[in-house]
Amino acid sequence: MAQGYFITGTDTEIGKTHSAVKLVQHFQAQGKRVLAMKPVASGCEVQPDGSLLNDDVVRLVAATGQTDLALMNPYRFLPPVSPHIAAREAGVNIDLDLIAAHYRQLAADADVVLVEGAGGWLAPLSDAFKMQDLAQQLQLPVILVVGMRLGCINHALLTAQAIRAAGCELAGWIANRVVPNQLAYADNLATLVQHLGTPLLELPFEG
Repeated sequence: MAQGYFITGTDTEIGKTHSAVKLVQHFQAQGKRVLAMKPVASGCEVQPDGSLLNDDVVRLVAATGQTDLALMNPYRFLPPVSPHIAAREAGVNIDLDLIAAHYRQLAADADVVLVEGAGGWLAPLSDAFKMQDLAQQLQLPVILVVGMRLGCINHALLTAQAIRAAGCELAGWIANRVVPNQLAYADNLATLVQHLGTPLLELPFEG
């Protein structure tokens, strides 16, 4: 069975997919077979055949070479809104058991499986479930992507606290520079290292 990781972030638009691709490359460089999963994606585009496709999934496919999009991305929604709102508008109930079954199928054919969440740790999937419930269902250690910008220390520490309070393992974090010239970047990084430990990766700004 593969080693799996659940990738969450301090917010949306802070580079979870960019970080996931870097992790894919990191593990591939170790000679490992890496597969990715984006269980829920909103903000999709309509394809010529009428299907929906999300840009994050496209980037993960390019990194891993996966071809079974239904397996890696079972829930796709058109509007770029919170998944629980998109699912409600589409009349869809997101089934955590189905996602877990897809994960197990991927894990049977890989050394490492990276599961990228949508939004942040407490982003709702329905009126009853949040993203943390999915991580708990999958029983995966968590990698936290921190968008390095003003306010990131508070967001990162609150998210790390919530991850641990949910009984999940914080396996590591990624410092992703989402602005080109963050004031006191080194001091911010040092503060986060003090509280969270050394990051798995420190990613430069890519404009």
